[in-house]
Amino acid sequence: MERYRFLMSGSGGQGVITMAIILAEAAVIYEGRTAIQSQSYGPEARGGATRSDVIVADGPIFFPKVLHPNCLVALTSEASNKYLHLIRPGGLFLYDSDLVQFDVRVDMRRKGLPMHRAVMETLGKPQTFNICVLGALAVLTEAVTLESLEKVLMTRFAEVHHKNNRTALQLGADMAAALVEN
Repeated sequence: MERYRFLMSGSGGQGVITMAIILAEAAVIYEGRTAIQSQSYGPEARGGATRSDVIVADGPIFFPKVLHPNCLVALTSEASNKYLHLIRPGGLFLYDSDLVQFDVRVDMRRKGLPMHRAVMETLGKPQTFNICVLGALAVLTEAVTLESLEKVLMTRFAEVHHKNNRTALQLGADMAAALVEN
């Protein structure tokens, strides 16, 4: 397996840090890999810039920060503008096509999906937006399986949220699978 260096970014309240923790737990607990997760966010509880790094590998990880991600997730234009220049050549840039606008010309694989809109149309609430992003990320990178992510979701959240989390995870996976097929 290649070493995955994820930089996940967005705005406070979008679940960026939760998304990163779930990804790291799925890799360690259910995939038997090594992972490390770190985070930083602005002083505002909601609306401030949020960043979380996740490194997933089959061997030791010697440095916990992602300097040049091979996978950048941006959920706001501000996050895209701030971090897009860091992406490794040929890296994956996953973004919400309705929420993120960018002008940077970088050697990368762009994968824009209307994830927030799909979650709102399907579930009517934005709380599972980050779970939808995880579903897409799993399909596009194969760093972890959907099954591993679902197992973490079942242990981290109350049973009342399981159905919506499963729906959002599958929604993201299905949207990403359509990109992979094209």
